[in-house]
Amino acid sequence: MKMKVRSRTYRRPHIIPEQAHWRSSAPGGCVWKSLSRCVGVAMLAGALAVSCVFVFRTRADAQAMPGTMTVPGTAAVPATVGAPPSSALGPVTGVAPAAAETVGPHISYTANPLISNQGEVKLKSTPVGRQETPNVLVSPSETQTLEHTPTIPDVVLHQWSLTREIPEESIFSRAYMLTRDEHARSISLKEAIYLALRNNPAVVSASLEPVASLQGVRGSWAVFDPDLSGQVGVSKTVDPTTSILETGGGPAYLQKEYIWNFAATKTLATTNGVLGVNFSNNWYSTNAIFQAVNPSYTPAITLSLDQPLLRNFGNQFATINVQISESSQKQAQFNYEQQLNDFVLKVGTDYWNVVRAEENLQVAQRALAVAQDLVRQNTISVKVGVLAPLALKEAQSEAATDLSNVYQAQGALETARTVLAQDVMYNPEHTFLPAMLEPVERPHPEEMPINDELSLEHAMMYRPELASMRELIRSLLLQVKYAENQVLPQFNIGAQFGLTSTAGAVICNPTFGLTGVPLNCIVPSSPPTRGVEVPFKGLYPEALDRLWSFEFYNYAVVFNFERPLSNDAAKSALAQAKIAYEQQRLNYRDLISSIVVDVQSALNGLNANYKSAQAAKTATQFAAASLHDERERFRVGMATTHDLLQYIDSLVAAEGNEVNADVNFEISKLQVRHSEGTLLRAFNIQFVPTNPNVRPWYARF
Repeated sequence: MKMKVRSRTYRRPHIIPEQAHWRSSAPGGCVWKSLSRCVGVAMLAGALAVSCVFVFRTRADAQAMPGTMTVPGTAAVPATVGAPPSSALGPVTGVAPAAAETVGPHISYTANPLISNQGEVKLKSTPVGRQETPNVLVSPSETQTLEHTPTIPDVVLHQWSLTREIPEESIFSRAYMLTRDEHARSISLKEAIYLALRNNPAVVSASLEPVASLQGVRGSWAVFDPDLSGQVGVSKTVDPTTSILETGGGPAYLQKEYIWNFAATKTLATTNGVLGVNFSNNWYSTNAIFQAVNPSYTPAITLSLDQPLLRNFGNQFATINVQISESSQKQAQFNYEQQLNDFVLKVGTDYWNVVRAEENLQVAQRALAVAQDLVRQNTISVKVGVLAPLALKEAQSEAATDLSNVYQAQGALETARTVLAQDVMYNPEHTFLPAMLEPVERPHPEEMPINDELSLEHAMMYRPELASMRELIRSLLLQVKYAENQVLPQFNIGAQFGLTSTAGAVICNPTFGLTGVPLNCIVPSSPPTRGVEVPFKGLYPEALDRLWSFEFYNYAVVFNFERPLSNDAAKSALAQAKIAYEQQRLNYRDLISSIVVDVQSALNGLNANYKSAQAAKTATQFAAASLHDERERFRVGMATTHDLLQYIDSLVAAEGNEVNADVNFEISKLQVRHSEGTLLRAFNIQFVPTNPNVRPWYARF
């Protein structure tokens, strides 16, 4: 009705000039002119009166509904986080509904039009309780369990047991997979980090890497472990006699032998030489007629040493592999610390993403409530004929869009909660799916002092990547030293000294005409003749006694020299070691540059997100004030539905930007600590690298 009145007033300047010419020339023009003015004023007053009646009637109908309001801004979605009903959009075809929808209470125009008594998006939860600082290192008892070696009988009896071959994690029952912890827990950021470090299997798996590398150090020391060996055996041969001198005419030549030998070898940790001790024993029996001691015991002991004099000589090169393994173990510890830093940042980010998703869902629900209230109001206006159906359809379209946004926000919230629950793995009920977690902290952007120099200093001191790369450079330098030594020729000295003896049943043998031989026995022949017997009568103890008399010995000294003619293999290995060393030094400098960029980026992000949060807060305030004014204009008919929806969308966008800016600021604080390498210290998590240099007893000589 008002639009028609305005249209007439807009057209009057064009009509009056056309009528003025003939009315002024007609008789009684003055009277006609006065009369027309009076009629126009009367018609205008009547139109205004009818409009007021319609407006007051519309407001009366709206206010007559219990719990409703005349302007957008009331809650109309269910109190739960679940999907709103399909009827919440109102009529989608432009036809007025049979009954008005139930909406929330009236909202003051002095407040944010989007803030209403919405359904709570938080889960009903109970606190997880106080959490102690987790020990991120594997305890000595757990290390001993992993290092435990079963006894030989246990290994033999259980090595083929099928139940030990199938891991427990590969067996899941369907009933267990359907279980889940239905009780949500409220949790702070620090509690979430503590529980995640204690429960997350990825962290527990990463904590075993330093333990595994420590076993590598033990393995490198094992080269100096004395090697013991033993041999016990018996052998017998029966061969046909090929000479009557062997057996005195017997058809078979018999030999039987028992052996029991023991040996020990050890690489010397001081000179890199190889020291060996061999103790051999032999019992021998035969039917040969000329065997002077038959059967006989023959013990022998031999000492040997193979000592390099140029290549691989000395303590430093004997233990160079141990030093490289120790450096690798330190790298594993620093890499684990870096994984902890990254994981804590991930948990913190996922924690704040849940907060972001909850607040975004609240914004989406409030926007849907405003759109639904606008649909209700426009439906009434269309029924009484003061609003075109197009405005109702526009409001319904906005409500449908807001409903879609609510669904999207609900999905994002569920995903964020699932990610956080899988990070923390809080599962006191031992179900397949862990408990859902409800963050209790909310972002509070507060300006933080920024000190570029201090942050860079902390990064140079505490970033585990730098410490790990420094150990890698040290390891490569050791490899350069080793490659330089391998260029030298192989020049070794080998020395050996042995003792031997024998004892047994001696036989008196004839001299066969030899002269000058002392005769000391009687040969059992017919007739008996004098013969000779060796002075080794006795058993095994007598043989051992004669062994330490040092009467029978042997020794040898050998010098060994070896060198390829051009020695290209060693030279190329040295060049490659130098290149790898120089490359890693340059990579270290590049890593420093990357860390500087990382620190500056984190600090700039922190500053920018703080300013963005303040600006977003101001923008929300101005958008709320603008929407308030626009709603007043819409209430008196001076603004269209399209105009009002634009202001609503602006406020929704401003609130969403404020939520994102606030959460991004909290994440930026974590990123600054992460870039400095002090994120673990910020949460009182102590990580102290252990000393891998544990020298066993056998490596001391």
